[in-house]
Amino acid sequence: MKRTTIHTYILILSGILFSCKDQLDIQNPNQPGLASAQTESGLISLAQGGVYVNGFKELKYYDGVPGYFWSGAIGFHELMGDVIGEEAANQFGNQIGAPEYLLLDNGTRVGNPNSPAQQIALIRQANVNANAGQNTIFYEWAYMYGMNNAMNTVLNSIEQASFSGDAETKKNTVKAWAYFWKGFAYSRIGSIYYAGLINNESNKTNGNYVTKEQIIAEATANFDNAATILGAISNQADYQATLGKLIPDFNQVGKGGILAPDMWVRNINTMKARNILVNTTVKTMTAAQWNEILTLAGNGITATDLVFTGRSNENGDFLSANAGTVAAKATNNPGSGITYKISERLIQDFKPGDKRLENNFLQLASPWRGESSRGNSFNTRWQLLDGGNGLPGVVVLSNRTPGEYELILAGNYEENALMLAEAKIYSNDIEGGLQLIDEVRTYQGAGLTPVAGTGLSLEAAKEELRRERRVTLPFRGLSFYDARRWGVIDDISQGGGRTNAIVISQTGQLNTNATINYNFLDYWDVPDNELVYNPAQPGSAPTRNPK
Repeated sequence: MKRTTIHTYILILSGILFSCKDQLDIQNPNQPGLASAQTESGLISLAQGGVYVNGFKELKYYDGVPGYFWSGAIGFHELMGDVIGEEAANQFGNQIGAPEYLLLDNGTRVGNPNSPAQQIALIRQANVNANAGQNTIFYEWAYMYGMNNAMNTVLNSIEQASFSGDAETKKNTVKAWAYFWKGFAYSRIGSIYYAGLINNESNKTNGNYVTKEQIIAEATANFDNAATILGAISNQADYQATLGKLIPDFNQVGKGGILAPDMWVRNINTMKARNILVNTTVKTMTAAQWNEILTLAGNGITATDLVFTGRSNENGDFLSANAGTVAAKATNNPGSGITYKISERLIQDFKPGDKRLENNFLQLASPWRGESSRGNSFNTRWQLLDGGNGLPGVVVLSNRTPGEYELILAGNYEENALMLAEAKIYSNDIEGGLQLIDEVRTYQGAGLTPVAGTGLSLEAAKEELRRERRVTLPFRGLSFYDARRWGVIDDISQGGGRTNAIVISQTGQLNTNATINYNFLDYWDVPDNELVYNPAQPGSAPTRNPK
């Protein structure tokens, strides 16, 4: 297989994350430096590596057993969203997604056996700079601000770089790239941390922490900058040539590829709709917000649009085929352990007869049970299959053959369609929403009987939507957002938790009417790894969630 190199630019800064320095230090002297960024090829390499390496792969600390961004940082989301479970204690993976307690069918209460018992207290205990790489909430912050810093360097360098051909089109393509990924980074920061930093200078920082709402507004501003630039591009040849160099060739297959400007704008609309949806509880969503989602998702990614994807290759230049994603780390791997275990609650959300379940999961002859001192919410009868069961036309959720698994980096058609469906359902267009759910199921080869036209009530339609988001969008870091906005992570005394849940007890007993009280923190505190070296200035927003 052809070897593809993603150029790596590691920004070595004084301080743990983002303190001031005048210029880039390059970790490898054979890799291009700031002077190289004054050329077209050097700047494009910086823009590429700033996303795929600084943003998703390279970091001061490594996530240990979970892995890099797409398997580790995203894995923490899927653990808290009860899509997967984990027995390993690295980065407190066995605790970050452990519910406060379970009530089994016979009324037995099984508390969280770890100390501290509650996830909120755990986060406060782990979130100290001395924990370094063991601090669960450090990773997403560091990856995303690493990406943001790299994109700042691109934008600050672009006017000094020389370009051949239509220089303006090429520069604008790189600018759109930088603004899009800055929007992506701010989106992830504002969607999980209680406060953050707005920083648009390279290799500098500030101590002015702002609210998560302001961070999301900054994400929108960057997405809008990218969309404005894309709307003015006229030289398609130079645009495509430049974007084709920014996206590694092994990611330009399947649904990945060189997005036309209008496709890219639709991708942006989907991300903007996501930011509204996942950061607003359904109880507080206003009609105006639902209408905004209707508009954005209505002009979002279509079934034929290309999107931003990631794939492995033989050399693991971006992703490891065996360990680079949550799906890979949750897949049946003969001869070695499986880091993530498939949650019984994920399987429970597949409807009877769904071919996606048949094509992707194996039911074990006897349940897998983990170490009892680490809880039993991760006990399971199910494993994720490598490459699926071969059902034609049915989506495959994991494939450990290099290049075969398609990781969605930002939005995709299914997510956009389900956001539009939810907005329709909550805006009194139940049939319109159900039709979109049917379309997504057909698109993924579910083989289910249509639900549109069956006279479902509003509550029944909401349940169809809830289940469909769970089984259509697993392993992508969206499940916790949903559990948060639906109130599932709230304490059961406040209407949270999950009832009628399937749970395998520590003795292997199948419980079909269990109750789970998660009681999770909705937005994480700012990592102490940042605050120690970059204290909050007077007037900053609170950096600790008051919950």
